Amino acid sequence: MDRSNPYRMMEEFFERMSTQFEDLSRRGGPIATTGGDELSLDVADRGEAFEVTIDVPGFDRDEIDVRLAEDTLTITATHEHEAETDEGAFIHRERAHRTLTRSVDLPASVDETAVEAKLTNGVLTVTLPKEEPAPESHGVDVTIE
Repeated sequence: MDRSNPYRMMEEFFERMSTQFEDLSRRGGPIATTGGDELSLDVADRGEAFEVTIDVPGFDRDEIDVRLAEDTLTITATHEHEAETDEGAFIHRERAHRTLTRSVDLPASVDETAVEAKLTNGVLTVTLPKEEPAPESHGVDVTIE
């Protein structure tokens, strides 16, 4: 480490922190995420629910698939584009296909029937209400024989 350059020291510090967070994510830390680096993702614990916010710029509502399997939320955005320009003897065709996927392992069970997803200006917000925990104990009737 070059101690004579404080800016380089800060840059190396942030690189190490980034690597540590990536390692924690791969090991399944409190909230593990997997998927492409292109999608920015935030996960917030709002007490009663988890709120996942993910940037999906350029995707329409029908191009976004939100799935919940057990305690893993998976968001897939697929966009296909085909354009053709015909200028006399010259034809220009361009095709593009991109699919972005991001998964989030949630740290607690959620109520699958109450999950909501809203798309606003290229930002998808998924609200996942937490499932009520089962009671720790319950009474048992005692009978006399």
